[in-house]
Amino acid sequence: MGYFGKLAYSDGRWSAGGPTAVPFLLVDVHDSDIATVDYRAADASGGRFYLGYEPRIYFEEPDAGDPVDTAAEAAGFARWAREAAGTDVAPDDVQRLMAAPDGSPPADDVVEETVERLLALVGLPAPDWPTDDDAPAG
Repeated sequence: MGYFGKLAYSDGRWSAGGPTAVPFLLVDVHDSDIATVDYRAADASGGRFYLGYEPRIYFEEPDAGDPVDTAAEAAGFARWAREAAGTDVAPDDVQRLMAAPDGSPPADDVVEETVERLLALVGLPAPDWPTDDDAPAG
């Protein structure tokens, strides 16, 4: 079983759960195979995309959602990176990391690696991923 968890980057730090301020970046990881990435800027603009696999592909439910417009989301995320983190990011570099709308397998074995590559593009620190040692007893 892979990692399940939600981490938010806001106010210059990572926290578990939801963001504490806007702008923010929210990363929700499902079984180390899917990362839902939500981003919001100070003006409330933002978007959502996936790393690893899109849920409709992963769960084999093609009608569960439309494919992500990866070009539009990559451009939106690049704009967010410039405004929220002060980093110029090429939308093509972001798009290469996104889940393929056609379901092609991702390059990384676990989605946490892809998350870290996305964060490195933006110049944000990687979160401290919880380990099994961090799990509650029992």
